[in-house]
Amino acid sequence: MTTKRDLFGDEIKVKDGDFASMFEQSMSGGTKKLKKGDEFRGEIVSLHGDSVFVSTGTPVDGVLPKAELLNDDKQITHKVGDIIEVVVVRVTHDEIMLRYKSAKLAASTTESLEDAFDMEIPVEGRVTEQVKGGFRVEIQKKLAFCPISQIDAKPDSDPTVYLNKKYEFLITQFENSGRNIVVSRRRILDLQKAENEGTFLQKYKVGDIITGRITKLESYGAFVEIQPGVEGLVHISELAWGRVQNPSDVVAIGQQVQAKILKIDDGDRMKISLSIKEGGTAADPWTQFEKDFPPGTRFKGTVEKKEVFGYFITIIPGVNGLFPRSKWRDSADAKSYDNKNKGDVLDLQIEQIDPIGRKVLIGLPLEELDETWKQHSASSTGGKKGLGTFGDLLAKAQTGPKKK
Repeated sequence: MTTKRDLFGDEIKVKDGDFASMFEQSMSGGTKKLKKGDEFRGEIVSLHGDSVFVSTGTPVDGVLPKAELLNDDKQITHKVGDIIEVVVVRVTHDEIMLRYKSAKLAASTTESLEDAFDMEIPVEGRVTEQVKGGFRVEIQKKLAFCPISQIDAKPDSDPTVYLNKKYEFLITQFENSGRNIVVSRRRILDLQKAENEGTFLQKYKVGDIITGRITKLESYGAFVEIQPGVEGLVHISELAWGRVQNPSDVVAIGQQVQAKILKIDDGDRMKISLSIKEGGTAADPWTQFEKDFPPGTRFKGTVEKKEVFGYFITIIPGVNGLFPRSKWRDSADAKSYDNKNKGDVLDLQIEQIDPIGRKVLIGLPLEELDETWKQHSASSTGGKKGLGTFGDLLAKAQTGPKKK
């Protein structure tokens, strides 16, 4: 058994002369993938100019500035073969930029800001004032400009909320030896959002029940934060089993809720559709409705909505039915039915149920068959045998009276 280095500088043990085994191990190591933010221990494979090359376990070596390995006397403290801890700051198809994990940028030097610009390293800054088109930001005793569109993923309508607060920024422009610096906080938030969405897709799928927090209410529904940077929308029709007029009637900002993932659209902007009514603890009223309200059942329903073609009636919370105008148009009380309003209670009857489409057809209660005429007929003859039907009388007239 011999210890050798593979194609990427990693030590592997192979049988003497077993080149195929060495090649297989080498290629298997090349399947590793790195992404921004990954931390790992790598071996210094080369020192060249102002750059240090570090083995990453992939076909591409990582690069970090030599300045990060210099001591206070500007002397490099490491050599080829040393193992160091690094952080991935950028990955492209042909380049992996690294940062020495223990590196600390100088407190106020122009070089440190330029390095942060070159390596896309976040720097801390304090928003000092609002100016035309954006904000002044103090970064390491230098003033930078942040456009208002870059201060947040969704900038607040009140710009003063950002004043005198510290955030992390990316330097997007560095010119004239630091006299012209432009920064962006939104770039960091977008990167964090992309990473969080990737984590979300690995953790959840359609049909899963999640727990989140209501962050915003709109006329069409409520936004729920599932995890930092990842939000889903609960359409107003999915807030509750019953009809909801305004989201604020059933949920509030800051409220913790359970919801079911209905759909995930992983496009340029990931969209997540949620349902609180299917993910919450309230039972689906349709599971028992057909059993409790079979056709022919009389009930008292409440007018929920008036339309030209009829009324939508709430039968029980979560189940509405249609009471068409044609059902009362020819009734004796037709005019009174024309003037019903939301909230009015009516005596009605279930006519048809479509459990698959979740539709109910409603009509007026059928009157019980009036058979009191039978009692009246019997009392009018005094209990004697009647004359019979019109057919019986006709038969008697044709045959004549019976002979004695």
